[in-house]
Amino acid sequence: MSLEKLKDWVGRTQAMEDLAAPFPVRALAATFDESDPEPRNGDPLPPLWHWLYFLDAVPQSRIETDGHAQRGDFLPPVPLPRRMWAGSRFSFDGEPVRVGDTIARTSRIKSVEPKTGSTGSMVFVTVQHTISGPLGPSFVEEHDIVYREAAKPGEKPKDPRPAPTDATWAKTVVPDPVLLFRFSALTFNGHRIHYDQPYVTGVEGYPGLIVHGPLLGMLQIELARRTHPDKVAKSFEFRALSPVFSGPAFSVQARREADGSVTTWIADPNGGLAQQGKATFR
Repeated sequence: MSLEKLKDWVGRTQAMEDLAAPFPVRALAATFDESDPEPRNGDPLPPLWHWLYFLDAVPQSRIETDGHAQRGDFLPPVPLPRRMWAGSRFSFDGEPVRVGDTIARTSRIKSVEPKTGSTGSMVFVTVQHTISGPLGPSFVEEHDIVYREAAKPGEKPKDPRPAPTDATWAKTVVPDPVLLFRFSALTFNGHRIHYDQPYVTGVEGYPGLIVHGPLLGMLQIELARRTHPDKVAKSFEFRALSPVFSGPAFSVQARREADGSVTTWIADPNGGLAQQGKATFR
């Protein structure tokens, strides 16, 4: 199938329903090393923690070599082997979903854009999700996925530009394999780049296990919201710029802006800018 033909997938939809059970909330708080109170029915679900639900339980026989589900059902059958989470945008306009709620997600393929970059052909797919609870729509998420060609012999990630050095708040995180495994397990993410060292280095050509883009995004909004306990998130966005690998500590940082928004970013172990974002509150 040609890359242009993949645009036929635009407009496809998918609907899922789930129960926002307490245990995943408790388990993720433990994974983040936070001593939060025991989650109870009725507690608001923190921003982005809906990723603990709507997990796609694909039969083992339909898993591809990289650990993802076979393509061509809801997501288009992009014929490029490497897949990464490129970024997300969130608009929190409704009532928050809560622990114990029956929640629903309606997804739609918003766009499919073939492009050519310095490493060859790429395809960007944007999926729009609407998350609803008992009181109606709660928030909208747009998720960008990038598909890339296989790594060329000797190919290495480009050095990122320097991260800002004027953070208002910062938190150090050690991305060891256990952290990556626990997050993969909680989000039912079988992508082998996060836990299979021989695969990620030998097949995809990266120097080590890759820290999940959504894990970095959650750490960014977590730093922002925990430093604003009297506020409610209005919007959040993040964009992946350079991969972070398991091993040395990285830093989650945030800066208060004059307009009340919070700029967030991930500084890799060498001080490079790996991911950037912005949160607003009301």
